[in-house]
Amino acid sequence: MSIKTDRWYFEDFVPGTVIELGQRVVTEEEIITFARQFDPQSFHVDKEAASQSIFGGVIASGWHTCGMIMRMVVDGFLANSSSMGSPGVDEIRWILPVRPGDTLTVTAETTGSKLSTSKPDRGVINTLWKAYNQEGKLVCTITGMGMFGRRPE
Repeated sequence: MSIKTDRWYFEDFVPGTVIELGQRVVTEEEIITFARQFDPQSFHVDKEAASQSIFGGVIASGWHTCGMIMRMVVDGFLANSSSMGSPGVDEIRWILPVRPGDTLTVTAETTGSKLSTSKPDRGVINTLWKAYNQEGKLVCTITGMGMFGRRPE
């Protein structure tokens, strides 16, 4: 099930709901810029060394991939929601390398929801974020949760 709403509240995140978050093209420049600052392993920052690595070329840091996904989630619904932050991420999987020129397509699926018993104005949503490349191959998954306020009466 895929839905679109003007503002996202706890009640909008019904298990099985999938939010399509659009696409983003990844550039070599941003891969190298991110990696130089945060993950300067040779296969992220050095074209020659990367070409000799098991990857055969420059690839995005997994943390950069997560950051790109997060930006798409924020733009796709979090910025226009009753989000109260997140108590954490349970699992991240970097399944395939993200390469320069890849187009990422991201979805966010609600896998569970639970109202707070101590604070009735909010609840916790369990989510599975998936990123695919332009070939439709799954490159990354993130399983986590977020706190959202309930819809005002």
